[in-house]
Amino acid sequence: MRKFRIAIAASILLLAGMVGWLATEINRSQRNLSDQPFGVAFALTGQDEQPITEQALRGRPALIFFGFTHCPEICPTTLYEMDGWLKEADPAGDKVRAFFVTVDPERDTPEVLAEYVPAMSDRVFGITGEPAEIERVLKGYRVYARRVPTEDGEYTMDHTAAVYLLDGQGRFRGTISYGEEAESAISKIRDLIGKG
Repeated sequence: MRKFRIAIAASILLLAGMVGWLATEINRSQRNLSDQPFGVAFALTGQDEQPITEQALRGRPALIFFGFTHCPEICPTTLYEMDGWLKEADPAGDKVRAFFVTVDPERDTPEVLAEYVPAMSDRVFGITGEPAEIERVLKGYRVYARRVPTEDGEYTMDHTAAVYLLDGQGRFRGTISYGEEAESAISKIRDLIGKG
């Protein structure tokens, strides 16, 4: 019986040690992930027809929303709401940047974005690019996007509807969910600005 108790105690100590090691490793890997810029390097095109890279997401905090111009509700609503959040959290417009990256580059040319995005907000900048490069960026930023055929022979896009929050070093700092209360969204943006 004594040997059995010793074996149980040793097993518990071993298990506790393994759990402690695993917790340490998880914390270390999360810390390392949060210390690195989020996403991937990219070479895309802005709504002004000029090249744009991931460096646009450095220096100041950034909001990124992935959507498309033919979107019936989620995208225009989110862009309109982003405009209000940004004007409340950063009235001068010099502390945070905001980007709308298309998930539908075949239809969303720079010219289309230059007309669509400013109609929703003068605080958000549209980005497009070659379909293969957009696909690579979507994967790198862990964005879900899928073309869905419609009955009229056209298509729509299913896609992630959250706004990504990145700090001034391009590190992931959270999201704003579609339909989130304005007060919560503004608070998150202010907090992001505070962290730089």
